[in-house]
Amino acid sequence: MADFTQILATRSDFDEEDREWLHHLVADWQVIADLSFADLLLVVQDGNGDYVVAEQCRPSTVATLRTDDVVGNKAPADMRTELDAAMEASVVFRSTVLRNVGRSTVCNVYAPVRRNGKTLGLVVRETNMATRESNGRNESESINAGKQLYEMIPRGQFPYMDGVMSQRHNARVADGFIVLDAEGIVRYASPNAISCFRRLGSLEPMQGLLLSEVGTELLHENDPLPESLPLVLAGKAAIDSELSANRSVVSMRSLPLFNPESRTGAIILCRDVTELSRREQELQTKNATISEIHHRVKNNLQAVSALLRLQARKTKSMEVKKELEEAQRRVQTIAMVHEGLSQTADEIVDFDKVISNLLKMSVDLATMRDQHISIEYVGKFGMMPAQDATPLSLVLTELITNAVEHGFEGLTDGHITISVGRSGKNLNVVVEDDGSGLDHEESHGMARPSGSGLGTQIINTFVTNDFGGSVKWEQRREGGTRVILDMKLRAAKGE
Repeated sequence: MADFTQILATRSDFDEEDREWLHHLVADWQVIADLSFADLLLVVQDGNGDYVVAEQCRPSTVATLRTDDVVGNKAPADMRTELDAAMEASVVFRSTVLRNVGRSTVCNVYAPVRRNGKTLGLVVRETNMATRESNGRNESESINAGKQLYEMIPRGQFPYMDGVMSQRHNARVADGFIVLDAEGIVRYASPNAISCFRRLGSLEPMQGLLLSEVGTELLHENDPLPESLPLVLAGKAAIDSELSANRSVVSMRSLPLFNPESRTGAIILCRDVTELSRREQELQTKNATISEIHHRVKNNLQAVSALLRLQARKTKSMEVKKELEEAQRRVQTIAMVHEGLSQTADEIVDFDKVISNLLKMSVDLATMRDQHISIEYVGKFGMMPAQDATPLSLVLTELITNAVEHGFEGLTDGHITISVGRSGKNLNVVVEDDGSGLDHEESHGMARPSGSGLGTQIINTFVTNDFGGSVKWEQRREGGTRVILDMKLRAAKGE
């Protein structure tokens, strides 16, 4: 079954702006379906001239007529004459016959989607006549508001091309709506909208009052006042904002209403997001605390690293000096992982960025003055949890240090390639160098020990015990050494 994009692709006469307009329409037509208590279908002609359902929208305020997905289906042949007539219309076209969808009697209305003098398709509003039998004030106001938005489609006034949506928790029709006249006076407020404003501290009836005055009277001296809030309360622009007062937060969205000549009013959607905002604030505080902990751990580790460096400078024993320098390098490796963690909020680091800096540092520390050794990366490690990032960074720095100290001993130039293959929790890393060869870097299936041999223990312990993997050393055909690491990450999410 073809999807929305594929159906539009069959129309070679549609330019990019035409397709963008239709995408913009279906991204925002849920509000019309909800206000109208009706299903919506976007019907376009495909490349063969057949009428096809390109997209559909089910209302969230009433039971849908269509439980099955009809996108990609051709329109019934007996609707062809009616669809042709609607495509020729410049305003909303009303069907003269009632149709059956399942067991429901349905009245169809067609809104031509026009753009630059061209009709791109039709928005079909399918109204279940049973929903029109006994409506109260709330239902009547909602249907009338939805009708006004729907009639703006043929005039190119909906969707709003200049709309600004910045709120994370968008208000919906069921959350509450307010109808304003052209002056910004409240003509109707749904029960849920009234509840939103009562939580903000408004106890007086809103009907007949300027919504901008109702909203501003709720604000106190230290309450936040977003720049977009006055525009929303006046209903003059397609924009959203938040109103915070009385320790409560309401997300609001303005949908201006237009007739062919001018703005006639607006619909204001309201949603109480007090609890959501409180949870987000708690989460931000928690994330800031975690970041600060990692920052302090990094600072403490850097202090330890500095002490080791000072001690190494003072010792007269070359053997002790080398061991202290290696310890300092390992502490600095862990510190850099925590530096990466301090810049995120979810205990996950961009490992490619972290390891790039770490290995550059390792090469700089291990090389002699007249040596030039470069590192190339093939593939990506991706995002990685701290539980995996810290030991893996130690393993890779030890391998690189081993390659520089033993594989490139006596050489002035060298090149190291790190190839990465990752699928979910499975990680394969291949470290290759063009140094002196396997005999200089490997001993009995492990990295050739230097000094205490702690680097060799780090590689094998973390790879085999922590990652449940294996380390394989090979001679490169072109010369040099290849180390293959096959591991299973512990904390990473599987695909």
